[in-house]
Amino acid sequence: MLLKMIAGLSGPEFSLAPGDEREFEDTEAERLIDAGFAVKAEEASAAPAKTKKGKANVVPASGNSGAE
Repeated sequence: MLLKMIAGLSGPEFSLAPGDEREFEDTEAERLIDAGFAVKAEEASAAPAKTKKGKANVVPASGNSGAE
């Protein structure tokens, strides 16, 4: 089963980062999905992309010693 990783995972044969896709045997794939480490690759492509909301982390000019 093709999975898309949600969390990083490494082992003796692979090192995966969030967003990586890899084929796993069905029993291992179900275990990873149940643990919250991955989703089926088909479901991941159908899900809307997450966006970060809120203000940018910006330092005001009064706190920046290099600004005039």
